[in-house]
Amino acid sequence: MNIDWAALGSVFGVSLAVTVALVGLFTLGIVGLSQQEKATAASGGSAAVARTGAYACFALCAAAVAYGIYLIVA
Repeated sequence: MNIDWAALGSVFGVSLAVTVALVGLFTLGIVGLSQQEKATAASGGSAAVARTGAYACFALCAAAVAYGIYLIVA
């Protein structure tokens, strides 16, 4: 049995990068929602922008998870 170490390293690297990116994107969504609450309390116009950005981050997270599930099933 031979192990292709280059392929294993490649899979590890891509998995690590995607995991860090997904967690970062989710964190940006959480930060956007917290900024939306602060902007609403201050009666600023940036509340809608913060909420839209947060929802976009969450939508991208959901799309990445759905794509991962698609790759596993297909």
